[in-house]
Amino acid sequence: MPHTPRKATALLASAVTVCLLAAGAPAEPLGIGDRLFPHLGNPGYDVASYDLSFTYPGTNSEPLQSVTTIDAWTTATLDRVNLDFAHGDIESVELDGEPVAFTTAGEDLVVTPDEPLPTGSWMRITVRYTSDPRPAKGRDGGWVRTADGLAMANQADAAHLVFPGNDHPSDKAMFTIRVTAPNGYTAVANGLPTDVDRAGAATTWTYRTQHPMATELAQISIGRSTVLRRTGPHGLPVRDVVPTKDRERLEPWLKKTPDQISWMEERVGRYPFETYGVLMADVDTGFELETQTLSLFEKDLFTEPAYPAWYVKSIMVHELAHQWFGDSVSPRTWSDLWLNEGHATWYEALYAEEKADRPLAARMKAAYGASDRWRAAGGPPAAPKAPVPGQKISIFRPNVYDGAALVLYALRQEIGRPAFERLERVWVARHQDGVATTDDFVSLASEIAGRDLSGFLQPWLYGEKTPPMPGHPDWKPVAPVKAPAAK
Repeated sequence: MPHTPRKATALLASAVTVCLLAAGAPAEPLGIGDRLFPHLGNPGYDVASYDLSFTYPGTNSEPLQSVTTIDAWTTATLDRVNLDFAHGDIESVELDGEPVAFTTAGEDLVVTPDEPLPTGSWMRITVRYTSDPRPAKGRDGGWVRTADGLAMANQADAAHLVFPGNDHPSDKAMFTIRVTAPNGYTAVANGLPTDVDRAGAATTWTYRTQHPMATELAQISIGRSTVLRRTGPHGLPVRDVVPTKDRERLEPWLKKTPDQISWMEERVGRYPFETYGVLMADVDTGFELETQTLSLFEKDLFTEPAYPAWYVKSIMVHELAHQWFGDSVSPRTWSDLWLNEGHATWYEALYAEEKADRPLAARMKAAYGASDRWRAAGGPPAAPKAPVPGQKISIFRPNVYDGAALVLYALRQEIGRPAFERLERVWVARHQDGVATTDDFVSLASEIAGRDLSGFLQPWLYGEKTPPMPGHPDWKPVAPVKAPAAK
């Protein structure tokens, strides 16, 4: 829970009083009822845009002075507005330019207007606060401290460890991001640069998205970095962010991106955003992340000789594929995560098959053998089990990666390659810049196939056991190998 600074004590007391008078009960954390994250997101409004400003002090162990401005429409009458925020000190809150009462409840910042906000009204909330880059107790994600600065890893529910907002992928919005840092640092964020303002010993960098974005896909890199620029298909600006000292060493990997974009475009259609690039951070996260227009990678993925080149390139394609599947078309609920990870894994595996002679069918057969175990451990692909307490990222289990790619393989086997490839193109075109559900995918697959596929897909998506694979009656679940008993 955020700490409230002493200077806000009187205002906080006022907030509690107003809350009691207005709502007749103490402020409480809300949520939109996501099955996996019930307190994530907030009802009653739709965010149109975020304006985020951060001042980096030159060290990643001290809080950043920050301002977030949220423009939103109310979708219900609100006597309170809840924002997700959980790791910093709130200094002040304004509603439509006027100071307003606030308090905290769980991982929510609760704002209480003087008068209830009617349905359909426009509101602007400005929060001044500190954003803490140090790890939150019992939580993962948010700011990631690199060797020379900061980056972000907000999936699945950690953006509100960095800035206040409606932290659920169903509420996408436009973003403007400003970062002020001491000279010698470079700041890069989602979207395209719109301004660089050097004043004295500091520089302010401003970026703006041209497409709506989920909070979990926000990215900011602050470091002693170099931005390398190249051109992708159709004149697409590609910019990569690397530690300056590693620039030459990493260039052989970075130059592969334009051809990888072309490869994806041949399969699913035009790249959906205004720019792309790779952020190679000097950090040990244990994962790579598809942050919108600027994917986060651990530098060691590219410098550790134990990783085969074909594997590294396929992982690059995995995060690139997410720009279509997960970023442009975002999940309406976190139970729809398989649509993100299953598709990214699918194109990762397809790329490895075409470019490195790693047969897709062999990978899918191995996945089939393990699928029953994955379902038992993590739930079926479209109904994953809840995350482990304190490890929200634990929803990212094999059942939503290769287990979900296996569903796509089964679907291709059932409807044939031409219909499947058409389905993929129509899916990303129809839902571009939006959110979609598993039911939407089943419905579109049925439309493309010209027959109702719900009966076929239901057990693949929700069954405790893996159904028979069309065309491969010999594929069987493989029992786990038991360790020999100790003597």
